[in-house]
Amino acid sequence: MDIAKHIGETTEYDKKQEVERRKVKSWLKSVSSFANGGGGCLLFGISDDDSIIGLVNAKADAEFVSQKIKERIDPMPQIDLNIECVEGKELLILHVHGGEDTPYYYIGDSVLETFVRIGNESVVADSTEHKRLVLRGRNSSFDARPSDEMFEDYAFSKLRSRYYAWNGLSFDKKLYRSFGLVDNKGILTYAGLLMADECPLRQSRVFCTRWNGKTKAGGSIDALDGAEITGGLVTLLEDTMSFIRRNNRTLWYKEPMQRIEIPQYMERCVMEVVVNALAHRDYLIQGSEVHVDMYDDRMVIYSPGSMPEGRLIQTMNLEDIPSVRRNPVIADIFAQLGYMERKGSGMGKIINPIKALPYFEEKMLPTFFSDRAQFTVTFPNMILAWQETHPNIEVNFVENKDDTQGDTQDGTQGGTQGGTQGGTQGGTQDDDLDKWIEYQVAVYPKITTEELASLSGKGLRTIKRRIAKMPHIVYVGSGYSGHWEVKPKEK
Repeated sequence: MDIAKHIGETTEYDKKQEVERRKVKSWLKSVSSFANGGGGCLLFGISDDDSIIGLVNAKADAEFVSQKIKERIDPMPQIDLNIECVEGKELLILHVHGGEDTPYYYIGDSVLETFVRIGNESVVADSTEHKRLVLRGRNSSFDARPSDEMFEDYAFSKLRSRYYAWNGLSFDKKLYRSFGLVDNKGILTYAGLLMADECPLRQSRVFCTRWNGKTKAGGSIDALDGAEITGGLVTLLEDTMSFIRRNNRTLWYKEPMQRIEIPQYMERCVMEVVVNALAHRDYLIQGSEVHVDMYDDRMVIYSPGSMPEGRLIQTMNLEDIPSVRRNPVIADIFAQLGYMERKGSGMGKIINPIKALPYFEEKMLPTFFSDRAQFTVTFPNMILAWQETHPNIEVNFVENKDDTQGDTQDGTQGGTQGGTQGGTQGGTQDDDLDKWIEYQVAVYPKITTEELASLSGKGLRTIKRRIAKMPHIVYVGSGYSGHWEVKPKEK
């Protein structure tokens, strides 16, 4: 083992100067938390300042550690215990495998406790985390559990409509069972309740607010727009995106050969975050909902629940985030509805389209934060970021036909009201529609016709009809793996 690689204390590793025999809880809590999570290592014989101290009698310590794990951790986790010599000193390496029989309890001091990993600490699991561990130990998840509600008492028109729009097929009744929405007794699972038109789960809501200024107390009128969205997950997603869309301004300016449009927030990236917030949030947490807070300079999307296995996303490489689904039934349904992919490429779908923009700057990228209770994504206002480095270019704003803020929002951007009429984000007049479509598919080759329709404010049939009349724009491949290509026009 490369000890140097593991010296830094991280989520997966703890270091101890010695095997504390009188305070076994100090290291057994790490054994519990590693077993309850994705596994990890305890390195005995390393000081707090990362010096290799070594153990006086590593063999005796190994026997003591093994015995105490058998006595104090229930059920017994799978472990590997090795003695290694580094710099002439003996170290004890305890590898704890992530277990399936969660929770793994620490027994001692007349109490029964279970621990989880949060960042580089092992902490006592709260009631919500304990419930999650119990479900995992039963090879289940919250969304797969049966509820107390009968299928016949609920409607699923939004689910059926979206399924037909995406797949071109009617939603067969057999799919309720195969998708995990209902059991063989006609009882809805919690995933079924979450997808129902009138979802009764109070924690399944989205609070959206467009604040006046850069804080939640920005002046005499704190909020310029707000919505409390309830219903099934399809409704939550659609209405949340409608709110964001009507509060999302788009700047445009002329270059010699083209017109450049810059939205405050790139809709397809924001939608990916909203989808993840609804699909992966912790529904066991009561009294906490998804929040979308839009300020003058940023948009913050908050989702209840930590990263799986207690990892902190701000300490991780964003290009190497493992795909772990907290609610696998909901995730599978969202994949069937075209909202997300099964292969787990969500982080790239949030970041890469922004990096591909012709006017991209690093400060336009979103930032990510997680702790024990939340997962938060903050999108900077790309217009403000662009204007900081291009203060002298004359700009106009595309009018938003859903705009309820009028001149107030335009004023906060410091731009000139102008632009074309009757469009939403990225919308243009009919005579510019072909050029706009060509630009969008060239810059965002994975964009869908539904997204084009949503961005332009046009109907889906209109978008498909216009593309059909442009033979130089072709779709290569099919489904999720396909992409648009813009070929040279024939002269």
